[in-house]
Amino acid sequence: QELPEMGLLKFFRPENTPVPARPTPEQLSNLIKTSLHYPESFNHSFHQKSLCLVPVTLLLSNCSQAVVDVMIDLRHKTTSPEALEIHGSFTWLGQTQYKLQLKSQEAYSLQLKACFVHTGVYNLGTPRVFAKLADQATLFETSQQNSMPALIIINNI
Repeated sequence: QELPEMGLLKFFRPENTPVPARPTPEQLSNLIKTSLHYPESFNHSFHQKSLCLVPVTLLLSNCSQAVVDVMIDLRHKTTSPEALEIHGSFTWLGQTQYKLQLKSQEAYSLQLKACFVHTGVYNLGTPRVFAKLADQATLFETSQQNSMPALIIINNI
């Protein structure tokens, strides 16, 4: 018995079928724009009260047209000796991690409190912000671009 002749299979894809473009790492690291709002300098009497609490607002803006999952981590510390010499160390009070979801073009305002025990110049730009597209099954969020240092001067009165 003779076997039928086998032909090669050919696959065709219509040219007008859009292929979903995967965002580049550069695009993924610019999903969320962050800005810190705080007083440029803050006067506090350390003799009366040893802890100086300063209200800080972290403003998060979704720059994309997609829904984005956001994670904020306040536990990050600047540990380089040069940075500590210039800025000193401070603590964020309260919750140290936040998870939220921002709709397309949505802005969200997060109220934070920074705690200082000495006078000096400090860099408030320590919160790390991670984001991923909500519909992506990515395990790891992409770290968002950090802006310039956010310096605050704490004065003793």
